[in-house]
Amino acid sequence: MAQSKIEWTDCTWNPVTGCTRVSPGCDNCYAERMATCLKAMGQPKYAREFEVVTHESCLADPLEWTRPHMIFVNSMSDLFHRQVPLEFIRRVFDTMRAAEQHIFQVLTKRSGRMAQLDAGIDWPENAWAGVSVENQDCLFRIDDLRRVEAAVRFVSFEPLIGPIPQVDLSGIDWVIVGGESGPGARPMHQEWVLHLKALAEDAEIPFFFKQWGGTNKKKAGRELLGRTWDAIPLRDR
Repeated sequence: MAQSKIEWTDCTWNPVTGCTRVSPGCDNCYAERMATCLKAMGQPKYAREFEVVTHESCLADPLEWTRPHMIFVNSMSDLFHRQVPLEFIRRVFDTMRAAEQHIFQVLTKRSGRMAQLDAGIDWPENAWAGVSVENQDCLFRIDDLRRVEAAVRFVSFEPLIGPIPQVDLSGIDWVIVGGESGPGARPMHQEWVLHLKALAEDAEIPFFFKQWGGTNKKKAGRELLGRTWDAIPLRDR
């Protein structure tokens, strides 16, 4: 288990590592930068750096964590990448189903494949389905998400790199917003955030503001309108 600094989760589990860029939100991918560093440090999981690799040895890890956690699945990859076989995806879901003490957060940019495979996956109650939406051009991912039979569906508007004036949040249970961070981070404007916050509140959806981001995200902080916003859907832990 890797404790996480990501504000909306407790820890990460990476039975898959590596990915490929699929949309503008990937341009400054933190996971790709981290994979390069981990390879240089001699971490065996990253011997092939950011190539997509499945890790059989990690599949059962959550079963050994007895204390309940909120777990981000594949922070260093995308479970629904085309190079991840369906059989391996099913085994990941078998682990999530067996580790019922945890909540698993599955976040993808490959919403089409997630929706396509949905009927053959059988999402357990403790597995949440989410999509990343960085700008107006990626709203189709929310439509795909609505086709997924998960107990909780969430949208991560991160990195938010453009305004999203129109968005249908019907069938969505959680909204996360965050700016891009690290080298080359693109700015996020407050009015973009406030608009999404208002839409979430109008729809009575929990709203989580992750960060302003920037090259120094710690300095930029997490406060919006003088406070933090940390709502998470109610769940039995």
